[in-house]
Amino acid sequence: MTVAAASTPTVEAQAPAAASSSAPAGPPDTNGSAAPAEAGTSNPEPSASGQDASSVPAADEGVLLKEFFQGMRDVDRENEVHRILGAFKLNPFEQLGLRFDATVDDVKKAYRKSSLMVHPDKCKHPKAQDAFETLGQAQQQLNNEEKMKELIYVLTLARDQVLTEWKKKTKNDAATRLATVLHADGQKGVEAKYMQSPEYHEAWKAQARDMLARAEFRKRKLTQRLKDDTARCEEEEAEKKVKLKAMREHHHKWEDTREGRVGTWRDFVKGKKTRSGKELVLGGIKPPKAKEWDEDKTYMQRPVGEQFRPPPPKGPQTKQGAARQ
Repeated sequence: MTVAAASTPTVEAQAPAAASSSAPAGPPDTNGSAAPAEAGTSNPEPSASGQDASSVPAADEGVLLKEFFQGMRDVDRENEVHRILGAFKLNPFEQLGLRFDATVDDVKKAYRKSSLMVHPDKCKHPKAQDAFETLGQAQQQLNNEEKMKELIYVLTLARDQVLTEWKKKTKNDAATRLATVLHADGQKGVEAKYMQSPEYHEAWKAQARDMLARAEFRKRKLTQRLKDDTARCEEEEAEKKVKLKAMREHHHKWEDTREGRVGTWRDFVKGKKTRSGKELVLGGIKPPKAKEWDEDKTYMQRPVGEQFRPPPPKGPQTKQGAARQ
């Protein structure tokens, strides 16, 4: 729409020029020169700025084209921002717009290209800063060896799972068997061709998303469990400290009030009298006498003289008894 509008003034500007060139010239002058043309068919004179009048619409067309391409670049920048923010957050390859088998050089090129498009100084999108930071984090994850190993491990499992399912699906497929027979490399060639297809990469992407999401869920669950265990241990330790502190304080108070408790007992005992009417002396309470004989409770210790001793055995004496005698 914009290009058509820009080209319309040029056609209208060229029409008077064509009319003036096709107009008949006047009769020749006596000197052999052509007579001046009519007033309506004369060539336009140059303007005060020294440019032809027909060049002004061409300049306007250039400005319009420049604005058009600038608008297209702005749209591309905004689309790139939406793509980055809408990508799967657990896979930095998707955030950079790369295939999972990309090399280190591919990562550098993709980061440079995307970062230039969504740079906050050049992109007017309100979330350009977030997209730029997301790209930086994705590049850091791919440059980190440990995180890269973990990511490659999960992606490899996802790839093997996709290939296993594809083999099961095409095991009894006649077309796949025929392609295996006709291909020069046989089954390996057909598998390599499938691995280069967009269908394979889409299936790999979906399987990788599922595995990464499950791994992240288990990781967060384990982290939360560790946090809960740590909080519970800290709470139990705090309770133990409170109990120990209370026990120490109680012991100190008990020791500090010992004299008061003893004095209270002495005051209680003081002035008491026995059954015979004598004054009760502190420390004069005697324990009951121990029974020396109790037929019902045979477990009680009795005096040595009253202990039961079995009679000597009757009959022939043993060798030990004879030796003693």
